[in-house]
Amino acid sequence: MEMVSLSSNLLFIAFIAYLIATFLFGGAVKGSSSEASKSFERWGKLAISVTILGFIANVGYFITRWIAAGHAPVSNLFEFTTAFGMMVVGAFILLYFLYRTPALGLFALPIAILIIAYASMFPKDINPLIPALKSYWLTVHVITAALGESILAISAVAGFIWLLKNIDLTKKSKQRFWIEAVMYVIVLVLGFVVATTSFSLADYKAEYNYVDKEGNAAKMEYDMPPIFGMNKSEAITENAMAPLVEMPPLVNAKKLTIVTWSVLFGTVLYVLLRLILRKRIAAVLQPFAKKANSQFMDEIGYRSVLIGFPVFTLGALIFAMIWAHEAWSRFWGWDPKEVWALITWLFYAVFLHLRLTKGWQGEKSAWLALIGFIIIMFNLVAVNLIIAGLHSYA
Repeated sequence: MEMVSLSSNLLFIAFIAYLIATFLFGGAVKGSSSEASKSFERWGKLAISVTILGFIANVGYFITRWIAAGHAPVSNLFEFTTAFGMMVVGAFILLYFLYRTPALGLFALPIAILIIAYASMFPKDINPLIPALKSYWLTVHVITAALGESILAISAVAGFIWLLKNIDLTKKSKQRFWIEAVMYVIVLVLGFVVATTSFSLADYKAEYNYVDKEGNAAKMEYDMPPIFGMNKSEAITENAMAPLVEMPPLVNAKKLTIVTWSVLFGTVLYVLLRLILRKRIAAVLQPFAKKANSQFMDEIGYRSVLIGFPVFTLGALIFAMIWAHEAWSRFWGWDPKEVWALITWLFYAVFLHLRLTKGWQGEKSAWLALIGFIIIMFNLVAVNLIIAGLHSYA
């Protein structure tokens, strides 16, 4: 228990350090006249120092939880997502020392903060591994896949900065619409945190009987009012709300309910932010990207994919197939998670093809990097939470 408590405290320290470093990077970007100024360099050094301290605490969390659990902490959605957030920061630190551009930290660290905040809403209990997960290859597969995705995420950050710097947000255009759509999706993640926290503080619990996809009777406890119900759902908790829509066994109705409440809360939050700021969220952030070097951002985006793609290939496809054969005696089974990993791999293969053969640089490359990250996050959120499959995390 002491090791678990230490692990939680280290994760909290990392979260706070990343938050402080974000503001310091903001000071480096906003508080200097140019990237060559002493103020810029001073704030940048302080920001990266705090980031490294936070990363060390984050690695400490990962190691102490591994010791407490007796296995790699990547066996459920909380553990995998926190590991993903940690690796995003690690990938950023590496690229920062190559390019020395604080604007990358100003936008990369909030992504890591959101990912860790998202993870914190899931159960943090350490449970024994089921037989299929007791494999060395599972550890290698998941950690390598997460590392590849984290490097690919940096390409999206660089692409986003490029777009903010170069798109004219004062004129109505498709680019302006889609860059704001990206901001809306990011706010939806905050909506998940707000929704989960709100119903948790209200201590909402409701239990239901249902029939699973094998036709067996089962129970499900909801932590939010059930918009969607499991197959043939019946309330056990007295005066519990009846689900509005019954879903087939393929869909996890409880988790679809969580996603729906998150979208509702996130939409309300987005509208409130627009009313308070009186402008598009992208327009508020644009001044922080104005001093970024467009050529650097384009190069960072490309190099991140060049490095992240083979790492992702190893983890999400090759090592995954080895583990799948060991666990289920087959290399490929068209499980939803496997299919989406293949879609992600194909997308980035097309990205590199267009970059190398068609010369897609600048705006086209930036948009592709953003779309790629959306595909990764869809896999993390929708595929894990909504679609039932062998890979569905608890």
